[in-house]
Amino acid sequence: MSRWLVTGAGGMLDTDLVAALEQHEIAALSRAELDVTAAQAVHDVIAEFRPHVVANCAAWTAVDAAEEQEGAAFEVNAIGAANVASACSRWNAAMLQFSTDYVFDGSATTPYQEDSPLRPISAYGRTKAAGEWAVRALLPENSWIVRTAWLYGAAGPNFVQTMIRLESTKDTVDVVDDQRGQPTWTADLARQAVHMAQAGAPPGTYHGTATDQTSWYGLARAVFNELGANPDRVRPTTSDRFPRPARRPAFSVLGHVAWRRAGLSPLPPWRESLAHAFDTLRKTA
Repeated sequence: MSRWLVTGAGGMLDTDLVAALEQHEIAALSRAELDVTAAQAVHDVIAEFRPHVVANCAAWTAVDAAEEQEGAAFEVNAIGAANVASACSRWNAAMLQFSTDYVFDGSATTPYQEDSPLRPISAYGRTKAAGEWAVRALLPENSWIVRTAWLYGAAGPNFVQTMIRLESTKDTVDVVDDQRGQPTWTADLARQAVHMAQAGAPPGTYHGTATDQTSWYGLARAVFNELGANPDRVRPTTSDRFPRPARRPAFSVLGHVAWRRAGLSPLPPWRESLAHAFDTLRKTA
């Protein structure tokens, strides 16, 4: 049994991460219980609990709000990550840092690899890229950076649950078809992260997304199919119909070479995971 500290508890991913760690000793702390931007508090908690692994789920995820509050987002996503990495280095703990597809510009036509150049096009992406840099610089031999994207889970809110609700209230739904990615079930990602640590995977960057790819439109049609509804009620549209303060990467497909190099299998295909998750998602939508 290993000892894990989970920061930023109370969100979608960390809820499934805590569930995946049921056989381990866990301390899961919300932002109210541990503010990662407070360096001394982070050091004190890690010094007292002495975890083997710290999973840093604390993050500013309000993508659009970050455009006008980049400094506040930087405090959490970059300085917070640096504080955790520094404390882990001091107390010999491994660190699991979750990152995002937003560190890329979305202009690619083939999957981004783990070592592809970072070119964020939003404040959120810049702050998460800075967090990656801090973890690599402060804890290079004892950290994993796991980039993920298009998350959905029972502890939402998320796109899949929104589509479940809209199916019962709207005759038709317009969904963008010009952004591509890999819908990823948080329970899959949580189990993968725990398995990676238990297996002693080499430190470095991994892409924690489902295999295969689709668009938001394709995902919405799949949700309607799972509901037994007519998927033709989902109509394709383009991103310019829904202007947002922060630019979204048009192509968020991530490659999975690092898992195979570590002797681990990537996450399952997105369609398979959606089917497995759906009963739970429908109950919590």
